[in-house]
Parts: sequence; structure tokens; C-alpha cells
Amino acid sequence: MFVGHYAAALAAKAAQPKAPFWTYVLGAQLVDVAWGGLVLAGVEKMSLDPRLPGNPLVLSHMPYTHGLPAVVAWSLAAGLAAFHLLKLPRAAAIAVGLVVLSHWGLDFLVHRPDLPLGFGGPKVGLGWWDYPAPEQALELGLLAIAATAWGWRRGLQGHGGWSAPLFLALLVSLQLVSIVAPPTGGAAQMVIASLSAYLLATLFAWLMDQTERRIA
Repeated sequence: MFVGHYAAALAAKAAQPKAPFWTYVLGAQLVDVAWGGLVLAGVEKMSLDPRLPGNPLVLSHMPYTHGLPAVVAWSLAAGLAAFHLLKLPRAAAIAVGLVVLSHWGLDFLVHRPDLPLGFGGPKVGLGWWDYPAPEQALELGLLAIAATAWGWRRGLQGHGGWSAPLFLALLVSLQLVSIVAPPTGGAAQMVIASLSAYLLATLFAWLMDQTERRIA
């Protein structure tokens, strides 16, 4: 799951617009940002197997980011940080935490059984990665539904311009690149490329926040 995670960010922004957009966008991939850092540090383990259908990731050890208890902890930490550090309203802070929590549920749909239910417990995943066409349709479908709700809310708020379409175009472009140019280098190169994409999306969302704050 890649751009499908951002569907949660768009849906949350539509439902609870008082949080800055960048907090939702970062929250959607916070678990993977942490995962990338821990993989580069050698704490969590992954490899690439180009023989696998769809996604070549082999995620052998990631209890601190993708284990269900860990994701609950990450979501609670994000919600508390949004409330106490960013001073967001309680409902908006809860929404940020729920976006982080959504990561595990969306991953459950597509991952092979590599998501730990607990520390040292069984691993689960429905494995849609093994069916590339339906998996891509799922991701883009979720994004389209959430984008419709987000666009409707932005219309009610009087936000126009090209920033929202450009953000969606960025997400779709990143997804297309991941399809037509799957990772061929080592694990570290793949992780760095993924982290760059997450941070690029977050930066774009932050710039949208700044632009719309100036207009308002």
C-alpha cells in the first residue's frame, strides 16, 4: 500500500479540517517513515525479491513499526503530540491519531502475512500484493473516493486553485513510477527513495497550508 494510505489523510481532512493538512499527510505514512529509519539503522529487516508478483518487498522483521501494538502506540503518540505540542483541538488531534492507526488496517489488506499481531506473535496479511491489478485498483479507488470528499469540503470552505489537483497528480505520479519502475537496487536505495517520496508529499502539503493561510 502506497498512495492508498493518503486516502486516510484526505478523508480526515474532509471530516476534521481544523488540523493542518501536513499533519494528516505525514500521519498517513508515519509508520513507514519510522520503518525506513529503523531499516537503515539495522533494527528492522527487509529484502527485495524480484520474483514475487506485484510488490517485491520481503518484510522479515518489523515489530517496532508494523506490529499491531506498535502501531497503536505510534497513533497514541501522534495524537498526543498533535494535542499538546501543536495545540490542535481535541477532535483534530484524535483524527491525526486515527490516520496513523489506519496504516495498519490498510496494510493488512495488501501485505503478505508479515504484519505481527504482537511482539513475537503470529503474522497476518491478506496478500493483495500478489494480485497487482486488483491491488492498484484498490489503492487508486480509495484515493479517488477520499479525494471526492476532500474536494467537496474544500469547496464548502471556498478553497480553489490548482494546489489540490497538483497534490493528487503528485500522488498518482509517484504511484505510476512505483509501477513502471519497481526498485531494482538494494534495500537501502529502495528505503531512501520511499522516504524521499513521503517527505516530498509532506512538504507539498505544508506548502498548501502556508498558501491557504496567507489567502485566508
